[in-house]
Amino acid sequence: MIDIDDSVLKDIKSGFNLPPKPELLTQLQQTLKDPEPDLNDIANLISTDVATSAAVLKVINSPSYGLARTITDIRQAVMFLGLNSIATLVSGFLLKQAFDQKSCCIKLERFWDTATEIADVATLIGKKIKSKVPTENLHMLGLFHDAGIPALAVKYSDYVKVLGAANRDYDKNLVQHEEEAYKTNHAVIGYFLANSWHLPKSTCQLILRHHDAEYFSEKHTDEEHMTLATLKMAENLVHTQKRFIADPDWPFIKDKVLKALELEEDDYQDIKEDVEDYFQEKFG
Repeated sequence: MIDIDDSVLKDIKSGFNLPPKPELLTQLQQTLKDPEPDLNDIANLISTDVATSAAVLKVINSPSYGLARTITDIRQAVMFLGLNSIATLVSGFLLKQAFDQKSCCIKLERFWDTATEIADVATLIGKKIKSKVPTENLHMLGLFHDAGIPALAVKYSDYVKVLGAANRDYDKNLVQHEEEAYKTNHAVIGYFLANSWHLPKSTCQLILRHHDAEYFSEKHTDEEHMTLATLKMAENLVHTQKRFIADPDWPFIKDKVLKALELEEDDYQDIKEDVEDYFQEKFG
């Protein structure tokens, strides 16, 4: 189990130049705290940022929503998506904008493509098994869970070598390689980033623990177990699609994941086929 105390967080804060929470996200979170948030206020807030507005409209007009007509108005988009989904969407977009490729030793476009695929597949799994976990929670965790990786790639110019070594070595996962090289890892850094952006506490905790197999043996709520189980299955299915081999964590947690999601092997294979269809549609 990973333990985070104030001294660890202080070390990270002083040692890492993590992207600060964008003002737009601060204002959005503040508005959403109102007992009855005003949709017009939220729409007006998002509309002040042209890039974010364009990203929201692009998502809602994508084939995955299958709308009969194009939505060009942010207020309509907010009404259609709902408050939680719009907050997740805006948070994810702003996170992608937070890191500068010029100061980063990995290809951010490729990194965010994979993160988006994991978020999409996690959502797909959630819908397939009719999970009680809100799909926006699954999507947010899928997008944010590895956010510590670009932070490490900004901090350490040789991080791409550590990443490459982890991709070739299936006896150790990425966290173990990072610990050997830097005495910290992307789960810890990602936790601190998510915490400083005031993401839900449960999401922050799952980011911290997402490589910790002990989590499934501990007492947590069903929703927390299901959320992490969905993420780990999504990670493995995307990894398998892209690299034709299971994710390094998967052999150690597969049975626990299936149990948490109340799935049999046949159910898992059905979901795997759905993910293959998702990639087929995406890449043709």
